[in-house]
Amino acid sequence: MAELTEADAAQLHQEDVDIKERHISIQTKLEDLETLVDLGRKSCPLCPEEKFKACYSHKLRRHLQNLHWKVYVDFEQRMCICHLPCRNLKPSLSGDQVSGRHGAHYHCVVCSVTIARKTDMISHLKRHVNKGETEASYSGSSEVPLEEPTSGLEYEIMKELGTNVQLLPNHTTPQKSDTFFNRKMKNNQLVFCSLAVLAHERNPLECLDAFGASIMGLQWAKHLRSAVKVTINDISEVCIKMIKENCELNNIRVDGGSRGPRGPDGASVEVKAVPIATVEVTKMDANVIMHLRPFDYHLDPYGTAVNYLDAAFRNIRNLGIISVTSTDTGSLYSKSPNVTLRHYGCHIVRTEYYKELAARMVIATMAAAARCNKGIEVLLAVALEHFVLVVVRVLRGPTQADESAKKLRKLVHCQWCEERVFLKQGNMVDLPCACHGSLPGKTAVQLGPLCGPLFNTGFLRRMLLAAVQHSMDDIQPLVKTLICESECTMLKSLVHGASALNNQECGVVIKTLESGNESGPADQSKRKTGEESGNIVKKLKADTSLEHPSFYYSIHRHSIRGMNMPLNKFLQYLTEAGFRVSRTHFDPTGVRTDATLEQFKSVLTKYSVP
Repeated sequence: MAELTEADAAQLHQEDVDIKERHISIQTKLEDLETLVDLGRKSCPLCPEEKFKACYSHKLRRHLQNLHWKVYVDFEQRMCICHLPCRNLKPSLSGDQVSGRHGAHYHCVVCSVTIARKTDMISHLKRHVNKGETEASYSGSSEVPLEEPTSGLEYEIMKELGTNVQLLPNHTTPQKSDTFFNRKMKNNQLVFCSLAVLAHERNPLECLDAFGASIMGLQWAKHLRSAVKVTINDISEVCIKMIKENCELNNIRVDGGSRGPRGPDGASVEVKAVPIATVEVTKMDANVIMHLRPFDYHLDPYGTAVNYLDAAFRNIRNLGIISVTSTDTGSLYSKSPNVTLRHYGCHIVRTEYYKELAARMVIATMAAAARCNKGIEVLLAVALEHFVLVVVRVLRGPTQADESAKKLRKLVHCQWCEERVFLKQGNMVDLPCACHGSLPGKTAVQLGPLCGPLFNTGFLRRMLLAAVQHSMDDIQPLVKTLICESECTMLKSLVHGASALNNQECGVVIKTLESGNESGPADQSKRKTGEESGNIVKKLKADTSLEHPSFYYSIHRHSIRGMNMPLNKFLQYLTEAGFRVSRTHFDPTGVRTDATLEQFKSVLTKYSVP
């Protein structure tokens, strides 16, 4: 009984020490904060006297409520903002310390560190949660062990396209976490549709999700089943653990790993249902695994993907697919030209068509696979607010590499009216606008090198069919817009039905497993594959007339002030004038047309009404 009393006394003593060490800005109720007020001096307990001293007690209470109690960070207790000189501030040039709002800060309820910004304090507390350091379990004494947080408290379950994944609380901040997930990005569904199309051509596929701390590889395995052999790779041990747990959550067996979830005592539990698919999980650098084995790749790193393109093209099989998602929008969208030149070797400026410029710049960087004697055929290029996605088919051989290299061109851009035209090889091209003769100085700049085209109409139609089959309602409008944009037609003239099943992709006939005259995969030799890829290139040459017009014009950028023109009516007027016209996914106010800027403005001026 005496030992128990001593233990209770030691625990109470430790709690008293914690309370004494806790800063006065950390309170649970407003009344607790008001009890710290010195009514005689009427001074704020969280502000120095030279900063604030009230004349009346009701003004002091209002100050505490509005400027301290309502400006807080909540984590089990309320951490109010503090203006006391608790931090060692850097002196200014005159020798005085910084005062005012620059001295405001918060005291961490866990480790008592002082942090100035509220967002930084929230991120700091999330790191405590991930480490299991909360107010209840964290202690300065080394005798108290840290308890590992349970997955139920730490993870968030999210479901997308019938696939469940566990997400860390800081999954939206990749700089401070090993995992990242953005609910707004649609690139995973577009890549899934492209793989579903490719699965009809070659079965089974060997697909690699090179940065697998996401949902993409799980969706491939769960919905395409035996049509794909999925390998999910990541270099982080935390991500590998999450990938295996997500596989168990979706009843997917990990090849060479755990065959079932663990029980509370660590013993394995028998799986009641048969696994619906099997995936391979690897832990190594993305460049290493791409050098070791041939796959159909998907590269989705945080930022630019140029560091991984050499390894991807070095070992890709013939007619394989590489999809690249670039999220470094600062360099792609002309916000950091020096970074753009360093990563992509391109010179660009901010234009009205900057998103298409970014997509063509990524394609030009991928066309550098010509040094590996490989050419590319662009199947899909999408540039939205958060990312740029490019899907290409790789064609082996020096002839295909030469054809891809010839598509790299410079663009002449007028800085005044934003007219643009591609330079032809060995020829100087003048802009169709008259800005050079009427305005002083240099009016045009060269941008690039760039590459195109951006779409493959037949492949997009088959992607639309795959989206319908797998009930992907979110991306069907986007794919329909891409089909119209590739054909440069209006949405009303889009043909549905049996034409979506056509295997001809802009002059390229792709043999599928359903074709009666096609031999099995084991009967295809390297020479036969090379002949098929050569025929593909010949058909591409004969089908250049189907290429969509380059770039687009913004109706808001070139409209007359005070004059209104509905976009759909303007598209109809351009069609009646004999021009090819369509809307574009790059810009909701953009118009893709083969008309020049002068012709575009003449039709806009003719039909605009005040």
